[in-house]
Amino acid sequence: MSTNQPVAVSNLLVQSTGISVKVANPNDPFEKELDQILEQDDAAQAEVDKWIRDNNDFAAKGAGVPREEMRRRIQQRFAPVEKAYQDFIQDHPNLSRARIAYASFLGDTKSEEAAEEQLEKALAVDTNNPAIYNNLANIYGHTGPVKKAFEYYAKALQLNPVEPVYYHNLGTTVFLFRTDAKEFYDLNEQEVFSKALGLYSNAMRLDPQNFPLASDVAQTYYGVQPLRADEALQSWTNALNLAHDEIEREGVYIHFARVNIMAHRFSEARAILNSVTNEMYAELKNRVARNLEERQKAATISNAVPMAAETKQ
Repeated sequence: MSTNQPVAVSNLLVQSTGISVKVANPNDPFEKELDQILEQDDAAQAEVDKWIRDNNDFAAKGAGVPREEMRRRIQQRFAPVEKAYQDFIQDHPNLSRARIAYASFLGDTKSEEAAEEQLEKALAVDTNNPAIYNNLANIYGHTGPVKKAFEYYAKALQLNPVEPVYYHNLGTTVFLFRTDAKEFYDLNEQEVFSKALGLYSNAMRLDPQNFPLASDVAQTYYGVQPLRADEALQSWTNALNLAHDEIEREGVYIHFARVNIMAHRFSEARAILNSVTNEMYAELKNRVARNLEERQKAATISNAVPMAAETKQ
């Protein structure tokens, strides 16, 4: 969480193709044609996702398709979709919505470099589209320069200050790349945490039912010094109230335990850990439980030393 190198954080950044990319005229034949390509894109990606899931299941039983063969099939399935995008853009090079959609497709199927090229071309003809700035900022957050990501998220917010995704993405990037953020905004580390929390707060105000966002807000407290245990626990409680199922709820319980351990509230941490029963959390639960025992033992020794010294005198 403290790395300052560009990393693949696409799972943390909200991919927002479509935000602020409105169809100018739903009856426009060009827009209808593009919508058909988008439907082809969605269908192809859904089918490929199913192939991968099924093949992983087969592979676990010793009967999966070799990786190279699966890659060939996937490329073959995506080829007509890519050609449809290319043909459409050749005929309509100034339709930014097409380039944004194509960039998303390329980012999923080829490379962020190819996606960036299309987004830059879209920006050249649509300089006031906040979604383009946001999506380019997502790429700069992965590959660098990170400071350009700060600039582009800020531009997206300037153009659309009521879109929660932009606050969320900028908050995550500030939090992940703290050294860059300190230099860019001329802040110390604790001020950077405060800035990230402020951005998340704006996102939550605009999208109060968003569980992943609430979880990101709560995780920010791990970096705040000194630990604000009660505030962190309240933030995790907010996330818990938004959880959709038992898996998400038990994930929050793990965080409750971690914060209580950090606050030396060992009994509370142990009781919470005992409520985590899902097998998918077994390894993480055991790791946190070991940390609990080590922290409690260290705290006991630390408290015992002064007493021993006083007795000796």
